[in-house]
Amino acid sequence: MSVERAGGRLFLVPTPIGNLEDITLRAKRILEEADAVIAEDTRVSGRLLQHYGISRPFIAFHAHNEHKVTDRLVERLVAGERFALVTDAGTPAISDPGFLLVRAAVKQGVVVECLPGATAFVPALVNSGLPCDRFTFEGFLPVKKGRRTRITELVNEPRTMVFYESPHRIVRTLHELAEAFGAERQASISREITKLHEETLRGTLPELAAYFEVHPPKGEFVLCVAGA
Repeated sequence: MSVERAGGRLFLVPTPIGNLEDITLRAKRILEEADAVIAEDTRVSGRLLQHYGISRPFIAFHAHNEHKVTDRLVERLVAGERFALVTDAGTPAISDPGFLLVRAAVKQGVVVECLPGATAFVPALVNSGLPCDRFTFEGFLPVKKGRRTRITELVNEPRTMVFYESPHRIVRTLHELAEAFGAERQASISREITKLHEETLRGTLPELAAYFEVHPPKGEFVLCVAGA
């Protein structure tokens, strides 16, 4: 059991996934008041804060350095500093860096607050037309090792499944899921959510694969697949 006792505070701040209007007033205030902003890519977050007229120091925190800098960040939090953690887009720690820092901060009694806000899978799921009262978020499938095993484990999953996928692998993923789940399994794909070319397509897994074989896939994809 962890007890919050440290003087600082870690805020997890969702940032827009496309449309820059999708930020809350509270998120802007937290970013303005933080001692520093912990960012996945300081260049991306720098442009975002500049758009809102916010100027704060940045600390780089990404997949290549999070193991090295987490302890030092927690030391500063325990000492009383207040940090805002952001990712390039969406909510930190959802298929993005953040979990290690949150776990370490909680272990040391640091108060952690997660603000509500933008994330890609919720609008994609609600817009899919598939049951969303119960679902499982799978994130990105393994690229190589463990990929077939993960898909096989999901064959009998009764809940709607939500995946993230890149444009380079979406067709492959659709074919592999169709082979495992059956050609009649219904699915929905949302891409470029909140952006100018936002699009949602619905159909069977093979139908969606056939569409993107003709129309080169672009953007970031959220794939929702009906449960068994």
